Amino acid sequence: MTPWLPYPIVSLSLCALWLLLNQTLDPANLLFGVALGIAVPLLSRRLQPFGYPRLRAPLVFLRLMGMALVEIVHSCFNVSRIILLRDYKTVNAQFIRVPLTIRDPYGLAMLSCLINMTPGTVWVEILPEHHELSLHVFDLHDQQWWIDTIKGRYEAPLIQIFESENDHANPA
Repeated sequence: MTPWLPYPIVSLSLCALWLLLNQTLDPANLLFGVALGIAVPLLSRRLQPFGYPRLRAPLVFLRLMGMALVEIVHSCFNVSRIILLRDYKTVNAQFIRVPLTIRDPYGLAMLSCLINMTPGTVWVEILPEHHELSLHVFDLHDQQWWIDTIKGRYEAPLIQIFESENDHANPA
């Protein structure tokens, strides 16, 4: 990590993406890709007030993304079946509260993205007084199942990925 290359992986990815989009390795595009890879991270550094996130467990991250993909596809079919085949009067749409342990802003942002990408659920807000997530569920049957699922399938891996052991030893 140098002052000119603060995030080398991001720089390399931007350069590679530029070359892939242009489908050429000619010198002009190669030079522009390198310039893009250097300039964008330098110019966007102030947009990341906490710095770029550090993935503490990349294998857990990959497993979480795979599980989330399966869950999203499964939910698409379930929500489609409910919309197309069930009487709307039998749908039990409700708000629930899920107590959260995770405090890392990047972990919370990823949890929000995962929940909102899953059809049938919408992240409404974080209730600051108890650090709870307010969640809308399209067809709620078992509130405790939803709480256990969010805390076990999503929050626990995100804590492993984004937070260190010391973050939970001394809660603020």
